[in-house]
Amino acid sequence: MALTIISLIKQVPLPTEMRMGDDGLMDRTKAKSIINIDCQFGLEAGLQLKKQYPDAKMVVCSMGPPSFEVALRTAISMGYDEAYLLSDRKLGGSDTYATGLAISTMLKHLGFTKDAKEPFIILAGRQTSDGDTAHVPSQVAENLGIPQATFVESVKDDGEGNTIAKRIIEGGYQMMKLPMPCAISLTPTGIPPRKPSLIGAIKARNSKITVFGIDDIGLGTEKIGLSGSPTIVANVVNIVSERAPIIMSQGHNESSLVDNMISNFKKGANVLEKKEKVEKKAVEKPEFPYFDNRNGAKGIITWAEVTNGKIARPSIELLTPARHLADQLGNDTKIMTLLIGKNVKSLASTLFEHGSDEVIVVDDEKLEEYLVLPFSSIFAQVIKERKPEIALFAATTSGRELAPRIGVKTGSGVTADCTGLEIGEYINRKDKVINKPILHSRRPTYGESKLATILGFVYPQISTARAGTFEVPAKVEGRTGVLSTFKPKLIEDDFKVEILKTVRGEGGLQNLFEADVIVSGGRGATSDNLELVKKLVDAIKANGVNAEWACSRVVVDEGVAVYAHQVGQTGKTIRPKVYVAVGISGAIQHIAGMKESEKIIAIDHNPKASIFHFADFGIVGEYQDILPELIDRVKGGFTFGIEPAKG
Repeated sequence: MALTIISLIKQVPLPTEMRMGDDGLMDRTKAKSIINIDCQFGLEAGLQLKKQYPDAKMVVCSMGPPSFEVALRTAISMGYDEAYLLSDRKLGGSDTYATGLAISTMLKHLGFTKDAKEPFIILAGRQTSDGDTAHVPSQVAENLGIPQATFVESVKDDGEGNTIAKRIIEGGYQMMKLPMPCAISLTPTGIPPRKPSLIGAIKARNSKITVFGIDDIGLGTEKIGLSGSPTIVANVVNIVSERAPIIMSQGHNESSLVDNMISNFKKGANVLEKKEKVEKKAVEKPEFPYFDNRNGAKGIITWAEVTNGKIARPSIELLTPARHLADQLGNDTKIMTLLIGKNVKSLASTLFEHGSDEVIVVDDEKLEEYLVLPFSSIFAQVIKERKPEIALFAATTSGRELAPRIGVKTGSGVTADCTGLEIGEYINRKDKVINKPILHSRRPTYGESKLATILGFVYPQISTARAGTFEVPAKVEGRTGVLSTFKPKLIEDDFKVEILKTVRGEGGLQNLFEADVIVSGGRGATSDNLELVKKLVDAIKANGVNAEWACSRVVVDEGVAVYAHQVGQTGKTIRPKVYVAVGISGAIQHIAGMKESEKIIAIDHNPKASIFHFADFGIVGEYQDILPELIDRVKGGFTFGIEPAKG
């Protein structure tokens, strides 16, 4: 079989090198750059797959400025055969929708279509560090009309021309069988990328990089670039920590350090001094007329993800921003929720009691488990019939691949991983109108150092919300609404991906959102595979306090813990009363998931660790020495100020 293995890569700026321009947007022109980390794992996965297909042709593709040739030559030096770069000034400012369209058009130009005679597989990183959307692999797959699997840990051939993928999901994993052609996006939990060989470096130096412009591949300008993208970045601001200075423990040994921390904890954390607010000078608004470009679109639709026979908590959280947006829009704006599955009608009551006005049920035995192809098709059909102005998804592993695939079907842009959603307006100086109402989707970006406001101009405006960011809306017992059914057109081709096995346990997933105390381990606490972290949690639980253990992304990437326990930008966002960070350096991506904790205790051997800038109390020391002392104090009755549960 003449297989072609295609890796999509991106060269990204280092977050520390990014600067904000005078226009309030990010300037990456002078920033140093590297191959995106997740893309490096995708490259290695391709090289591993070649071991099963020795005759496979290895192709690497990218889209960006001419400087991206450096990354492509690195891929060749690792073992790839051909490299293609799509580079054109007219692509500047493209959002993920436009990027997915452009890359898929280049692949079609190279002969890689769903009807190609020879099989191929597209590999990509899970997401890029500058955008963190995880959208482009799904958008490329949808544009090509091929199946996909995202958040994949490993891929292999089954000997019959199919790809077997192990996909990480909340609480566990799935084994999936995908026919070729297909697209796979890899997490960093796979085999670490190899370094270029000397022979490879010589080969790369002499290799030709084929560069295409949009005219070469037959791509018009209507849906690319800044003007053709369905979304724009309206504004970017710096994210500044609002936590008061840390109180560091003092002592001559581990025992006294822990005792001093407990004493400080009981006295209370430092309080941030209030500063007088400086009134911003109002921006003069031009006397443009207001223009409503919804063209009849009305209402908000959300997706109710079903796991273990229940509505997933992040899907219930969605109803909080949905209600807020509906109230802002007024005019009896309704919240619709799409519920897809097998025998799921009874779950509608949960959605009504938490705020849905209408639950649209699609019930079919073939839909018992989530599959992106039929689910995206069904959602697009419902959108076509109901014409909502906003569609909201939880940014779970499923939501983050489903939303962008639907976005391609509807021509909409998608804003990923939002932490804020508001209805506002947009001063459109080009058309000399003020677009109102319009959804303002706010999301952290550039390594969680910036907060971007994204606007969408194609309806529905689609956004995913970071799990744990919004509170679960208050339950109103007995509240009801309109229960309707929808009969979609299902085609057999949408069921070509087979789920071989699903392993999903509670695994701490739900308790991370509900625990009063969370003890989290990072790379600096893995020498015992987090055993001391777990023992501390067990001791806290023994005192009648609701506690759970968690970890940083690197611990999951190294295979020490499962994804269900990951806290951070690409994991869970949690708000416990007490968060104990053990051996966590303090990468901003991790801080994003735990910064809303009421009190934060940091334990690390490095006195200069960034985590100490985001904590209330700190201990400098080896965790192997500190945690046994802390466990001893917990066994002696210290409960971190939490009243033990009675009974």
